Amino acid sequence: MRAATPRARRASRRPAATALAAVVLFAGVQFSMAPGAHADETPSTPPGTESTSPPPQVDGNAPGLKLRAGATLAPAKVLDIISVVESEGGEERREDTNENVKFALQAEVLFGKDSARLSSAANSRIAAIADEIKKQGATKVRVFGFTDDLGSAAHGDVLSKQRAEAVHGVLQGQLTSAGITFEIRGYGEQYPIADNSTEEGRKKNRRVEVSFPRGESS
Repeated sequence: MRAATPRARRASRRPAATALAAVVLFAGVQFSMAPGAHADETPSTPPGTESTSPPPQVDGNAPGLKLRAGATLAPAKVLDIISVVESEGGEERREDTNENVKFALQAEVLFGKDSARLSSAANSRIAAIADEIKKQGATKVRVFGFTDDLGSAAHGDVLSKQRAEAVHGVLQGQLTSAGITFEIRGYGEQYPIADNSTEEGRKKNRRVEVSFPRGESS
């Protein structure tokens, strides 16, 4: 059993960047919600899932830019269009961007408490994700496990990796002829998507994410 007392965290802060003028280019952000669904703030991105789209080229001397004397442009950025659909109970979440598809399944719908043994209902949920992987024609799939911040970080790292491996085992059985390369990691309490100070938030953070590139025709 894991201890039920959250450990103290050290908050990291990034210094705010200052600029005389900035131009931000973006396509927009779109949230598509199922009935009764809701979206959280965009989570921090685990290594290996960052966007690879190159930033747009901006001519700082273009006559259409209204910059006052001495002003400079901040570096251009690409912001993905993001569509997020979350089930009413928050048990399953799908996030689509220009480049990737990501499913997040809460641990409670896949495993027993503090366990990496899949429940009887888990296979059908994972099989549905396998069908989407086939549909997108993905050849590389990431399976990442996460926990809340209760108990020791070491225990969370081990449990999250074991859970990711369990989900990988089912996906691999469903995708034997697809020639897919899997990346499996356990991140423990890193990269929370909700507030760990409440049980509702901790429940969302206990999850397994499966992500893969979108197909060109999608």
